Amino acid sequence: MIADKMQQLSSAIFSELNEQKKALMKAGRSMIDFSIGTPDSPPSDRVMKLLSEATGDPLNYRYAISDTQELIDAVCHWYHQRYQVTLETDEVISLLGSQSGFTELALCLINPGDIVLVPSPSYPIFTIGPHLAGALLHKMPLLKENDYLIDFEAIPKDVAIAAKLMIVSYPNNPTAATANPEFYKALVAFAKRYNIMVLHDNAYSELLFDGQRGESFLSIPGAKEVGIEFNSLSKTYSIPGCRTAFAVGNKEMVSALKTLKSHVDYGMFLPFQKVAVSLLTGPQDEVKFIHDLYETRGQFLIQGLKEIGWNIPLPKGSMFVWAPIPRHYTSSMNFTQDLMHQAGVVVVPGISFGEEGEGYVRIALVQNEEAMAKAIKQIQASGILNT
Repeated sequence: MIADKMQQLSSAIFSELNEQKKALMKAGRSMIDFSIGTPDSPPSDRVMKLLSEATGDPLNYRYAISDTQELIDAVCHWYHQRYQVTLETDEVISLLGSQSGFTELALCLINPGDIVLVPSPSYPIFTIGPHLAGALLHKMPLLKENDYLIDFEAIPKDVAIAAKLMIVSYPNNPTAATANPEFYKALVAFAKRYNIMVLHDNAYSELLFDGQRGESFLSIPGAKEVGIEFNSLSKTYSIPGCRTAFAVGNKEMVSALKTLKSHVDYGMFLPFQKVAVSLLTGPQDEVKFIHDLYETRGQFLIQGLKEIGWNIPLPKGSMFVWAPIPRHYTSSMNFTQDLMHQAGVVVVPGISFGEEGEGYVRIALVQNEEAMAKAIKQIQASGILNT
């Protein structure tokens, strides 16, 4: 009865962990959850005021149908101010969150049997979207010795020749790695050489640490000829529930998305569009606050864990920590389960992000320092780090 492609989709690891957490809490356990990357910091008062005013206008409850010119202009303005990238109006489209955008773009570009190059480890939707479109996936290992950057030379030539789409994402989820302009130049050159379309997910471009500054893939000459970039306001402004994101770049790819979306949705809720316009064209105080919050949290957590014997490298960007599991464990899933049941701390096993994620867990920086200090004490008390 159910489509074959659905048989290959198991319950999302985040849902499974949440169900286990709820069962433990029902049994009286106190749990500290670092699994889902949902910002715990509320939006600023300015954002909530803007949204309240916009939702107070009855005209804003009509179908949006398409993006307002005001929103398109705001995205173009922000990309020019932030990245010095010039966009035309037909190179921009909103997304109801970048998560759904991965599936929609795959449906636009991929025929059953086409090869899509995907990083491993990677956020699950990077593979699920192409899978639902019938793609054949070729994994590109992100290895520690390469600073978790894609090694283009390691991709077999016959695979590169046959590939239709490549998915790239820096700052990276889950590894917290970042990429520099030289990497993006190599990416554009590789895509042009083999006539591969590129989807670059740039959701964490404002969350780079240690003085680094996030860049756009589209700032590289020729990038718009081969690719498209997703960007999101969810994490940067702590508004994930508003599902406010956009795709920019290659006109043909944007046009295909517009055609598909005209059949399957009625556009972004108008109050969300109005809030997005204000955020993209106004002061960026919220961005600095969120950036500093995650950088400080990462430093606090890693220092505290180091003091109890768990040595983890500082993240270079994103809102995640990519933590090697203790040496006496061989399974990230087993460590995750023990951490949950013995210490009351929830993280995500690296294996759930792909085979190359084995040996790690992902920790989302979504708890305040008080909660992190408590988690550190519970981990130490559990003895789970001891050999």
